[in-house]
Formats: sequence, structure tokens, C-alpha cells
Amino acid sequence: MAIATIIWCVVCMLATPLPYAQRYYIVSRWNVFIIWCAKVICGIEYEIKGWENFPDAPAVVLSKHQSAWETIFLLCSLPRPLVFVFKKEILYIPFFGWGIAALRMIPIDRKQGKNAFKQVVAHGKRRLKAGLWIIMFPEGTRIPVGQAGKYKSGGTRLAIETGAMVVPIALNSGECWPKNSFIKKPGKVTVSVGKPIPSEGRSPDELMEQVEQWIESEMRVISPHAYSAG
Repeated sequence: MAIATIIWCVVCMLATPLPYAQRYYIVSRWNVFIIWCAKVICGIEYEIKGWENFPDAPAVVLSKHQSAWETIFLLCSLPRPLVFVFKKEILYIPFFGWGIAALRMIPIDRKQGKNAFKQVVAHGKRRLKAGLWIIMFPEGTRIPVGQAGKYKSGGTRLAIETGAMVVPIALNSGECWPKNSFIKKPGKVTVSVGKPIPSEGRSPDELMEQVEQWIESEMRVISPHAYSAG
């Protein structure tokens, strides 16, 4: 992964002058390669449930977050190009951050407080209008298997401000690619896509509560053993 990142950073910089669709495709081949390596070397396979639930419309994707695996997988696997909302410090990471800089992501400066969210909305409207989807992890950080983090309403606020639908995703990647673990475990990651939820006429907290309920209920379907004690 480290070797591929260094090599692909150079490829990404060379691809910068290309039209965005071509640039996105080239950059995301790194993601395809890493997911393939995870399968061949580590035995991490995957399946997608509910693919038909993806709408042909502007959407804010809100996903469960257990591992680095989904940040790699989702970018190259969804029907439309994705835009991640992330702290701008990631852009300073050698090679990896430079590759991300070639895409139309939305870096935020948390020091700016409320102004940071206004910038996210402004950029988000432009990205959605261009046919891209925005993805966020409402728990904010990777959560251990069998647990739930605090779901923050930033993603639903963005959906309401932009008029986009919300697409919830549940997944159990942490069972194979645990947080902060060098060792990867063979197995199958299930990515379950929920039905799109309209944002019109909803409050951010109400909409996020519905997203959280669906994701956490679905987690008990795809990882019942992790929740058996509860």
C-alpha cells in the first residue's frame, strides 16, 4: 500500500491537467488496486446489498465508519464520483494528501467554526450540481465493531441546505480491517445500502435520528454476533 501510494501520487500529479472525469478515474485506480490487494493478499472479500437503492439524483451519503477500508472502497465503487468532507490537515500528508488534492474534495478548517460549515454548503451545492455525491461519516471517527459513536447532524444539515436526498450505508469492515491494527483478517465485508431518505421539510436532528436508527438496526443484521451480548 505504501509503495503504491508513492507511485500513484506521481501519476495523479501528471493527470491534474485532464478533465475531471478522467482525472477522477485515474486517481481512483489506486483505490481499486488496494481493494484488490486486500482481497488477494489478506483474503478480504466484499458484497453489496441494496445497490438498487442508490438514486439517480443528488445525494449525501452517510456511512457507518469502522475502518480505513470503506474510505478506500466507497470512492471507487459507488455509481457517481464522491466528494469527501474532511479536515484540511489531511492534504498535508505526503503523497496521500497530494493525491486527494487532485480531486474536488471539500477540506474544512475547524478553527473557523460556523464559517466552516457555510463553506461546506457553498462547495456542496456546486459539487451536487456538477453531478457528484457528497459522503460523510456522521460518527466522525472509526468506531470499534459492535459499538456506536455519537451521530452528529452535520451531514443531514448539509442535505437539507442543498435539498439532496440522504443515502444511509451500514458496513462491518472493522471485522476484517480493525482500527489501528497492522494485522488484517480474512473474511467478507458486507456493505448494505438503505433506501434514500428525502430531506425536504425535515429538521437535521430528526433526519439524523432516522439515519442512525436504520444504520444501527442494519448493523445487527449484518453482524449479529457482534451485538449478541446486547
